[in-house]
Amino acid sequence: MYQTIKELSQQYYLDTIETRRDLHKYAERGWLETRTACIIATKLEELGYQVFVGEDIMDKNARMGLPPETVLHLNYRRAQKEGANPQYLEKVKMGMTAVAGVLKNGEGPTIALRFDIDALGLIEESSQNHYPFSKGFSSVHIGAMHACGHDGHTAIGLTTARILMDIKEHIHGTIKLIFQPAEEGVRGAKCIAESGFLDDVDYLLAAHIMPSSSHKYDLYFGMNESFATTKLDITYHGISTHAAESPQFGKNALLSAANCIINLHSIPRNSSGETRVNVGTVHAGTGRNVVPETAKLEIEVRGTSTEVNRYMEIYSRDIINASALMHDTVVEIEEMGKAYALNCSEDFMKKIRSICEEFMPDLKLPKKNLSPLGGSDDFSYMMERVQAHGGQATYMKLLTPITSSPHNDSFDFNEKVLEKGPRIFASIVYALQSQEIAC
Repeated sequence: MYQTIKELSQQYYLDTIETRRDLHKYAERGWLETRTACIIATKLEELGYQVFVGEDIMDKNARMGLPPETVLHLNYRRAQKEGANPQYLEKVKMGMTAVAGVLKNGEGPTIALRFDIDALGLIEESSQNHYPFSKGFSSVHIGAMHACGHDGHTAIGLTTARILMDIKEHIHGTIKLIFQPAEEGVRGAKCIAESGFLDDVDYLLAAHIMPSSSHKYDLYFGMNESFATTKLDITYHGISTHAAESPQFGKNALLSAANCIINLHSIPRNSSGETRVNVGTVHAGTGRNVVPETAKLEIEVRGTSTEVNRYMEIYSRDIINASALMHDTVVEIEEMGKAYALNCSEDFMKKIRSICEEFMPDLKLPKKNLSPLGGSDDFSYMMERVQAHGGQATYMKLLTPITSSPHNDSFDFNEKVLEKGPRIFASIVYALQSQEIAC
């Protein structure tokens, strides 16, 4: 059967590439993946899966970092013009863009696979040196680009769905294929976790396309050294006045923001683990002769454990509030995203290694299971939910050469990973649900 899975991944390889390139061309940022979600739902339905969308698998009140309603409406109209399936369009509009396909096939373990679907807010490089541009599939949505491989993740997920349906007579249990919106900014997983959709899951698995310039390995079985993180929007409200004639009547929101920035970057380090803080944007004021009435900051803090990140967040909130008191302004704090540190299940990583070594011996495997992530992923919300009721979860690296670092406007990856990814996912599911290893 593993040879059959390999042959199917090869057989569907060109289709996987075509899907990836279509998603890349019509990139959509977090909570705006309207066309993308409709495509996923339609393909899953055509394959024979039970399809869940929007509120079926989301707690809408647990979403974080939603765009303004006007942006959501404009995205809906664009998706209409680009041919989004009306059967699903109404269900995924207004930021309800999560999709899942479920296959119930008798008694056996419940396995969930997560694939993130959103793009980043970048303007894609437009030169002949950039492969997507030279081949005609660079993003036509200005200000949205798949610069982190999520187009590849989605394509891998849909081909995995195709393979698993082909071999369903040989597997026993329930499969849940989850296509998650808004991973960028760690905003989208929480609403799926809190919906209860994962509460019967025995095994939860995700993977991320990651750079490998040496061709040394094909995958790692888990990730560590990830950052827990909190993303905050901070808005100071003061009072404007003439900066020369009556400055004493003003309340300077920009001064509150400036003191906040300086002191955030002065938070003492913590011996329990590495920390990060960054003020990414500042928007304030209306003119040089007007005391600034408003000032907005977009910031993030991180820590190599959930506890260290909590230390950073609490310290940051104290500074934010104290900076308002200093200049008699009012401050609003909005949580825009959050993730825990990844905690991969050791037993599950060992199972996957056993599957790969025994049934996919051509894969190049590292001696150790874990590899550093160096960033954050809100898949951690899903992991914690599954592990809390005794399930197992891990987050793998799919290694492939890339052209530049993730989140860069010239990012691209070697599409050979689109053949390898579905084979690995489908083989793991088959092994767990056919009981070919000790589970």
